[in-house]
Amino acid sequence: MTTVAPAATATPTASTPAERRSAELEQQLTRDPARFRVLTGDRPTGRLHLGHYFGTLRNRVRLQDLGVDVFVLIADFQVLTDRDTAERLQEYTDGLLLDYLALGIDPARSTVFNHSAVPALNQLLLPFLSLVSVAELGRNPTVKDEIAHSRQSSVSGLMYTYPAHQAADILFCKGNVVPVGQDQLPHIELTRTIARRFNERYGQVFPEPDALLSAAPLLLGTDGGKMSKSRANSVPLSATADETARLIKGATTDADRHITYDPERRPGVSSLVLLAALCLDRDPHEVAAEIGAGGSAALKRTVTEAVNAHLAPVRARRAAYAADLTYVRSVLREGNERANAIADRTLEEVREAMGTFR
Repeated sequence: MTTVAPAATATPTASTPAERRSAELEQQLTRDPARFRVLTGDRPTGRLHLGHYFGTLRNRVRLQDLGVDVFVLIADFQVLTDRDTAERLQEYTDGLLLDYLALGIDPARSTVFNHSAVPALNQLLLPFLSLVSVAELGRNPTVKDEIAHSRQSSVSGLMYTYPAHQAADILFCKGNVVPVGQDQLPHIELTRTIARRFNERYGQVFPEPDALLSAAPLLLGTDGGKMSKSRANSVPLSATADETARLIKGATTDADRHITYDPERRPGVSSLVLLAALCLDRDPHEVAAEIGAGGSAALKRTVTEAVNAHLAPVRARRAAYAADLTYVRSVLREGNERANAIADRTLEEVREAMGTFR
């Protein structure tokens, strides 16, 4: 990627069917946003970071501001697949809410809710599991990745239901667009499969949702690997200016003093250059050229200043919301009420279609 990623999510060069469909969706979202309902969200397993911000969070606000009906899920039930976070659910849930509000999610226009508060959503898991095979669940790339990075000697059966549960997340509200990266396409395809099989067996109830592919930039973690909440290599959005400076100072670079933007040959350096460029809304090649022979010290200083300046208003809003957690938690409570009303209606349709007892 050689230029700063645009706010839009459509892939710049649409060469695959998924990319072409995503580009079409982007145009339709702009022309008629009221036709669409988006489902997106996060697991409360740690602090959101700069990768989340440039990868998904800004785009949620953009879609909301276009007039799309946006549902943001705090996937607390999915935390049960993790090992060391269940006892910190309230802390992490509050943190997600604070980040969402500080970044511009508007409760009047978007619905923030959590799994555990919407029973009807979770009841969809049983009929959905009956529509997919164990093999289809087991070969899902996300399931494989979660198992590979598990810190347990074995994983629970719940891990294998993850793709079907995600389908329930999307379909309970009849979401028809899901913003994802390329690696999440198998999830969307399985959701489409579940919706199609249900409709074929019981009658038309669910839409087959489309993927809105992200053109978000790839930001590496401070260790040069994938930026992740669980790998202690990220710069959290809730970090202070001093903490941000310390984390960026420890980021991996290389031995070449002259700074260039070359993601293939110099991934660590280029990721830092790109981060500065995104915060400054500039081309990364220009940013690299300005730093030039200044070396990694000058690069990290530029990045730190750019990140702290860009996030300063976000941090100020976050601090203001943090002083009123009663209001913050009321946002989730009201979102849960709306999600419950929608989930109850959907479950009633499902029961009617299946002819089950009510």
